[in-house]
Amino acid sequence: MLIHSVYFWLRNDLSTQETKNFAAALNNLSAVKTVVSTHVGVPAETRRPVIDSSYSFSLILTFKNNEDQEVYQTDPLHLAFIEKNKQYWTKVVVYDSIETI
Repeated sequence: MLIHSVYFWLRNDLSTQETKNFAAALNNLSAVKTVVSTHVGVPAETRRPVIDSSYSFSLILTFKNNEDQEVYQTDPLHLAFIEKNKQYWTKVVVYDSIETI
């Protein structure tokens, strides 16, 4: 199992509708055939020194393996998402992880 965690920092000047559209676009990525599960979220109301809640949205996708994640990277739905939405973010950070032995 590969966990693909993506954190987006959106521009501060987006309208409420643009933000809703962005969230919907994130959810639409679940239609990529190699995605096993999808979680779209915003920072929780947790406050501790070790928590970074400066991001706007998180996208957590799971894949059976790295090969399926590579297919996702070149899937037309994923590429269209980037092209249509890249104007909305100022920063993106990705963390990929696999289970330990």
